[in-house]
Amino acid sequence: MLRAIGRSITDILEAIPEDLQLKKTLKIPSAAAESEIKNEIQRISKYNRNLVVFAGGGVYDHYIPSVIKHLTGRSEFYTSYTPYQAEVSQGTLQAIYEYQSMICELTGMEVSNASIYDGATALAEAVFMSLGINKNRNKVILSEGINPYYIEVVKTYLGKNYFVERLLLADGVTDTGQIEGIDQKTACIAIQNPNFLGNLEDVEAFVKKAKEYGVIVILHFDPISLGLLRTPGEYGANIATAEGQCLGLPMSLGGPHLGIFTAGKEHIRAMPGRIVGKTVDKKGKEGYVMVLQTREQHIRRERATSNICTNQQLCALSAAIYLALHGKEGIRDIANKTAQKAHYLAGELQKAGLKLPYKQNFFREFVVEIPTGAKKAIKEGVKKGYLAGIYLGKFKKEWGNHLLVSVTEKRTKEEMDELVQILSS
Repeated sequence: MLRAIGRSITDILEAIPEDLQLKKTLKIPSAAAESEIKNEIQRISKYNRNLVVFAGGGVYDHYIPSVIKHLTGRSEFYTSYTPYQAEVSQGTLQAIYEYQSMICELTGMEVSNASIYDGATALAEAVFMSLGINKNRNKVILSEGINPYYIEVVKTYLGKNYFVERLLLADGVTDTGQIEGIDQKTACIAIQNPNFLGNLEDVEAFVKKAKEYGVIVILHFDPISLGLLRTPGEYGANIATAEGQCLGLPMSLGGPHLGIFTAGKEHIRAMPGRIVGKTVDKKGKEGYVMVLQTREQHIRRERATSNICTNQQLCALSAAIYLALHGKEGIRDIANKTAQKAHYLAGELQKAGLKLPYKQNFFREFVVEIPTGAKKAIKEGVKKGYLAGIYLGKFKKEWGNHLLVSVTEKRTKEEMDELVQILSS
């Protein structure tokens, strides 16, 4: 190939910035027997530490029922490919259909796609979809309460073609005083509830104003929180997205995870990804097919809604099993335990003399101020086997002493009391 194009491998690698290029030869050990490699991996694995996790920010340490791994590990699910041929893919198609149905029931939204890569790309695709619906508008409004990493992904998607306006926070929630920024140039407004700091937003105020100007409302939510909080459908959101990792998926150092994407039925043809529907064959027998897949592989490129070419089927299957296993009452119970334990921990930290800088309602996450520095608190926690939270100073200088603490139903009273000791000392 190099001969054919008249280039060397070093010419091609020039695309990599100079400071990122490795200038020395890699020290790769010589070949070894399988048994030797196995022993070496076991030796290295002894350095792993199982930390008690109080960090969140979109990825949470929930209990994962063992049945999920057993079912998703079956070869007919684990090895299946894209279900282009409906006649040989009924199991996969039905699993996607059931996932979509349960996500609609959970969110109160009318349609769900088969899933997207993760929460960040789901939100970015929602913003992009809004610009396709409101074609003559070029302003996007994003709350600063959205996960900062998600905002970066949205900005990457948009490039320099659109104007992005940020709604600032006031006392840990989006400032409703900036509501007048919503106007006829605005394509969409995106809010996260609970927001990145864990606080509950006044979503209704922004929805009401947005509807006046035909602005698309995107609500990014926490799936478990819907066991207690109002759903995106009840708020009147046009598009609702989420990170679905909390629905039966391991943290896995950040992925693979699951992007949940839902919308109102009137926008179904503008949605990215694919949608599976139920039908009947010519003999009247029920069957499942991919009914909408508006991407450039299937339709004219200029009419494609997205360049996302797949879905997270195995991850979506995990979420479907998780939701089916727990049902409405189970999800409500997990949400209730999560919220109660989070409020217990927040109360105990305050009793120990630590300050919660925001006086807002929260679901699972909250911010605590560490006078000696949150970074130091995390280091001390790790020494004792605890991941105490997320250091917020990396996002804003004024948050240098702020620690974002998260709780799930897995955390015990003993673990929470130990964290109080670590942070208060």
